Amino acid sequence: RHGLSAGEKLPASVSKAWRDASGTEIYEAYGMSECSTFISASPGHPAREGALGRPQDGRRVALIGQSGPVAVGTEGTIAIHKSDPGLMLGYLGRAEQTEAKYQDDWFLTGDQGMMGDDGQITYLGRNDDMMNAGGFRVSPIEIEQTLAKFPGIHAVGVCEVEVRSDVTIIAAFYTADVPLDATALALYAEHNMARYKQPRVFIHLPELPMGANGKLLRRTLRTTYEAHI
Repeated sequence: RHGLSAGEKLPASVSKAWRDASGTEIYEAYGMSECSTFISASPGHPAREGALGRPQDGRRVALIGQSGPVAVGTEGTIAIHKSDPGLMLGYLGRAEQTEAKYQDDWFLTGDQGMMGDDGQITYLGRNDDMMNAGGFRVSPIEIEQTLAKFPGIHAVGVCEVEVRSDVTIIAAFYTADVPLDATALALYAEHNMARYKQPRVFIHLPELPMGANGKLLRRTLRTTYEAHI
């Protein structure tokens, strides 16, 4: 027996809590309403740390850039080929919206990812959630996964916030039993991630803003930041 998670990136803390409570493993499945799941891990093919897993048998998946599929190890938009048997026929009565989701023969999910040499795909976040830090594109999920390992943190969300006109920084919002030492958090970030990825602000919250589907509301985090300054 094992558990299966879908709908949102599975936090390491939730994965651990599942294993501790059930004594069984839990695996992720990635997909969307338009195509169900098409990337996953399984007992026979477990995902490496941080990765979703591999494309399921018979599914043609690629990471797409402006000119088409990108090389292994390069960030791109997760896409599935139009020939996939599980892919929708289109949005009812919305031909233009359907056409806009395709780049040549590839249906674009709107999610960023990267494929490793082992064929496993790492989820980096929604296209509109990606942050620009010092000219570098940064995945909020990568930072969240690192900060989640800091002792005492229960959950963490990261987003880009504007501190003055045309100047933005990365802010981290976290839940914990008590507010944690900001200097210790900054030092931990310094030791565990590149400088341009390090949050400049750490804000303790009683809970993170979540939607009805359990997904983190990043845009609400920006409003929360504005309320704290």
